[in-house]
Amino acid sequence: MARRLALVTGGSRGIGRAIALTLGKNGCDIAVNYNASAEAAEALCEELAALGARASAFRADVSDRTQVEALFKAVEAGMGPVEILVNNAGITRDNLLMRMKPEEWDAVLAANLSSAFYCTKEAIRGMAKARWGRIVNIASVVGLVGNAGQANYSASKAGLIGFSKSVAREYAARGITVNAIGTDMTGVLKEQVREAILGQIPLGRMGSPEDVARAVAFFASEESSYVTGQVLAVDGGMTMC
Repeated sequence: MARRLALVTGGSRGIGRAIALTLGKNGCDIAVNYNASAEAAEALCEELAALGARASAFRADVSDRTQVEALFKAVEAGMGPVEILVNNAGITRDNLLMRMKPEEWDAVLAANLSSAFYCTKEAIRGMAKARWGRIVNIASVVGLVGNAGQANYSASKAGLIGFSKSVAREYAARGITVNAIGTDMTGVLKEQVREAILGQIPLGRMGSPEDVARAVAFFASEESSYVTGQVLAVDGGMTMC
């Protein structure tokens, strides 16, 4: 992955931060997208620079198509064309279906699913021209099995999986791979909910951001050049068939 340029959306904190650092350690240059965490994004860029990676922070709300278009123009002007895209940005607005407000549904679908559509649409042109590209979408086991109180989040992540498979079919002949990672990490959980989830994980622990980041690094590398349209569940065995 030496000197490939990777754009990580929602890259300043949590899973996104771990992904950016792991890709940086593996030789990538990193465009760190953030929306509100400017200080964290700049601090991450300093860490990446210490690893020898070129890194810059770019602010954009990726649920907004106009901002995404501006984001890609800024990244290309400042760092070059995006070769690896990690669609990681996402939010939760949990509520039982009868109590869920339309704006809670709309906000989650926009941030988790529409954002991936906007970013992939911008990135795919350059990748197709270069006949090389890697797109990794951060989904969730909730998109595979559902979860009470998360109809919006589950729908967005299930949609992201279907989106990944469709785009993988469309662009495989252009040397572009598209894969998804299902994680067991759904943000801050109440202790009771956390314990219930832990009871369903054969490995007996919740996943870490680094667990997910290592899987992203594989999908972004040449070692995965014959792997596309797949969903890798990084979930400790929670959803094994």
